[in-house]
Order: sequence, then structure tokens, then C-alpha cells
Amino acid sequence: MGHSRRKLDLTGQRYGKLMVLGPAPNIGSRTAWRCRCDCGRETVVQSGRLRSGHTSSCGCLGTGAVPGVGLPGLTYVDGTCVEMLKAKTVRKNNTSGVPGVDWLPSKQRWRATICFKGKRYYLGSYDLFEDAVKARKYAEENLHDKFLREFAQGPAAGNTAAQG
Repeated sequence: MGHSRRKLDLTGQRYGKLMVLGPAPNIGSRTAWRCRCDCGRETVVQSGRLRSGHTSSCGCLGTGAVPGVGLPGLTYVDGTCVEMLKAKTVRKNNTSGVPGVDWLPSKQRWRATICFKGKRYYLGSYDLFEDAVKARKYAEENLHDKFLREFAQGPAAGNTAAQG
């Protein structure tokens, strides 16, 4: 039969610039930890990313972390690339011209989604393209733009990266 794995307690351990403060709510099915960076900012990081070295700061290093993970010179916080959010890039395979909005031929409707901190959020399906765009823009303001404002303010803004 199945056996339960015992959760490692990483509290008090250091990973790069991050000191583990204690457990945080899981990120999906992954165990996560509340950490304080040497710069003063707090962030929540998955166990695997800490232990593998993929995440070694709150993103303040701006070096892209480990070779092969992300791109050099980019800042990652909980799997979210700060520069990509700022640029509001439209992917090459996007057919609608608006990030996170695509046509569902089987349902003859427009779908709106947004990705943030490693999760995809379903924002609904719509008869009108404009309504799907409106839902996406609203989610961008409340997730991406809010995150970018708090990130720019730094540790004085509070526990920015740990908020979900």
C-alpha cells in the first residue's frame, strides 16, 4: 500500500541568500517554505527549488539563478520572471494578439487565462473577444501589475512575494 513521505523541516537552513523561516502553504501539491532574503524581502519557495539551487534569492540577484534555468540577467520570483511581466510580451504561437486569450473552436467561444507564480488561472469563456480581453486585462492589473508595483517598492512594501 502507499506510504506517506515525511516532510523535511528546512526551518533555519540557508540556501544562497535565503534563510528558511518556516513552512508556508503548499504551491499546488509541492511543499513550500517562507524565506527571508539577505536583502530583507520575504518570499515563498518550493522545497525542490531551494534544495536544487534553482532559487537562491528573492529575485534581487537579477542573475537568472542557475545555468539552464531561466535566462541570464533576468529576475525570477517564485517562478515568475519580473522582466517578462513588465514587457507584456505576446508569445509567437499566440493567434489572438492578446496574451492569455485564445479561441476554442469546439465551443465557439473565447477563453481567457492568466499564469502567475507557476499556476494557470481560468478566467472564463466568452462569446465576444472584447469580453475575454477585458477579463484578462482585469486579471493582469490585479495579479501582474500589483506584483510589479510591490516588487519595485522592495522590502519596505512588506511581504510582497509571499502574498498569493
